[in-house]
Amino acid sequence: MDELYNVDDILKKYIPKEELKEVNRIIYGREYENLQFCQEAVAAAESKNFELKGYKISCPSENLRKPRIVKVGLIQNKIVLETTEPIQCQIQALHQRIEEIANVAGQCDVNVLCMQEAWTMPFAFCTREKVPWCEFAESAEDGPTTKFLQKVAARHNMVIISPILERDEVHGDTIWNTAVVISNTGNVIGKTRKNHIPRVGDFNESTYYMESLLGHPVFETVFGKIAVNICYGRHHPQNWMAYGINGAEIVFNPSATVGGLSEPLWAIEARNAAIANSYYTCAINRVGTEVFPNEFTSGDGRPPHKDFGHFYGSSYVAAPDGSRTPALSRTRDGLLVAEIDLNLCRQVKDKWGFRINWKEPWILALIIFHMFNLFLVIRLRNRPAFQISHFLSLLFLVACAEKLNEIAARNWSLFSKEQYFDSNGMFISIVLAMPLCLCSLFIIINWLYQTSQLLIVVKRKELVSSHNVKVKEG
Repeated sequence: MDELYNVDDILKKYIPKEELKEVNRIIYGREYENLQFCQEAVAAAESKNFELKGYKISCPSENLRKPRIVKVGLIQNKIVLETTEPIQCQIQALHQRIEEIANVAGQCDVNVLCMQEAWTMPFAFCTREKVPWCEFAESAEDGPTTKFLQKVAARHNMVIISPILERDEVHGDTIWNTAVVISNTGNVIGKTRKNHIPRVGDFNESTYYMESLLGHPVFETVFGKIAVNICYGRHHPQNWMAYGINGAEIVFNPSATVGGLSEPLWAIEARNAAIANSYYTCAINRVGTEVFPNEFTSGDGRPPHKDFGHFYGSSYVAAPDGSRTPALSRTRDGLLVAEIDLNLCRQVKDKWGFRINWKEPWILALIIFHMFNLFLVIRLRNRPAFQISHFLSLLFLVACAEKLNEIAARNWSLFSKEQYFDSNGMFISIVLAMPLCLCSLFIIINWLYQTSQLLIVVKRKELVSSHNVKVKEG
């Protein structure tokens, strides 16, 4: 059976026009106006064989703020060559394909353009093979893909988000799943990395790279504050929340996911994140079925196979008010353009008031715990039972350091709004753990003092005993 092209086509085919309008309202929220593109863009999309869709997401006008109109572009695509072709040929073919679509995005006046996860390569992490797939990794700052897109960004006055497999040559040639953010002038603004790594089904990505240490950065651009929540991070609500805390207005979710695993979740997660965090979300997924030279297994009893499954595309944009665009095709390359008004973010915050209740109790619990612990140290410092329990709590803190780091970074940024603390969350953990560490130091000093006093007493007894012996002998 051939893959379904698009759910919207099925609805149009079988539901009468009047009922379809109501069905679309229920599925997508409010109806969006279609964007009109120039004839050159439409003709180029047709000749280059990719889908071109566009929608306008408006919001009520305000008295004090002008509309903040931004056009975002989402690219989904298949790999161009077979996975057995030389690495350099595969990369060049994908560069050429993306440039074709990016040029059309430029004709459509797109301001911020984002590609799918690891767009310069087949999604080969299912194979668990290091050769030849690690050869696709390149520098985020000055690799060939970044240099190529810097020219494209400057040509079209467009911010570009480029998710690649990164080779960090400065830090031991380590590999990361990274998104590079390039400004509309062609300069590299920065990079972010995948915060959560899947270990499910054929997603064997921890064979190649691990979780990011860069936190949840938000990049200030001339077209708004943007963030990138790469692929598997969309399954984690706190991950989405951290970008919102740091001020994101648009969060892109470049992904590579297959129908047999996640398709029922796809239409929900990015849309729910937009609602919960009062920002725009852009969900991007690759398309096609990629076949690899060698068979691999999934660890679930299925026989060995050579393909990952069907990447179902279906890229879409969701707004803070819960509405969303129809999706691109499940089977075809495409460019989705959405004209959005960033003023809607604050309007939705004012309407729903979700952030009024954003007071995570962990920070207060940690402070109370430290104060109680300090009180016990002062009152019970000489009792061995307390000292043992204190060090057990310290060991527990060390064991939970990663979770504490995440909690601390989130809560600190609630007050400070400084990304420095989120990107270097371990500093926060140390600050919050300081009272407990000071208690430990106090106990250790107390132990040393008591031990020294005991040694002095023992030494005195030995001297007295030696003196008494000498007196008796005399």
